[in-house]
Amino acid sequence: MTADDSYSRLDDDDYPAYTMGRAAAMLGTTQGFLRAIGEARLITPLRSEGGHRRYSRYQLRIAARARELVDQGTPIEAACRIVILEDQLEEAQRINAEHRRTTESANPTAAA
Repeated sequence: MTADDSYSRLDDDDYPAYTMGRAAAMLGTTQGFLRAIGEARLITPLRSEGGHRRYSRYQLRIAARARELVDQGTPIEAACRIVILEDQLEEAQRINAEHRRTTESANPTAAA
């Protein structure tokens, strides 16, 4: 891997660049919180060769949303389920919009 390859990964939202300690500090939470949302299967951190948890920016955004809900008084299991459903809804809306664009471009008179 060249230096250019490792720098390009910094732009990858799915690249597991953050250690558990760094992730917890960035979120302003504890490592126990990250373990708890992992146990609730909200996020599954990758493991380094040494077995340490590593988190991506995408996972940190998901964890931040869960923390926001927990801070508002939502139990952690419920917060995790809400975040999963929000993520699924966003994906479904993206797919529907893409399907609509494809359909409209294939049949422009139907859109009128």
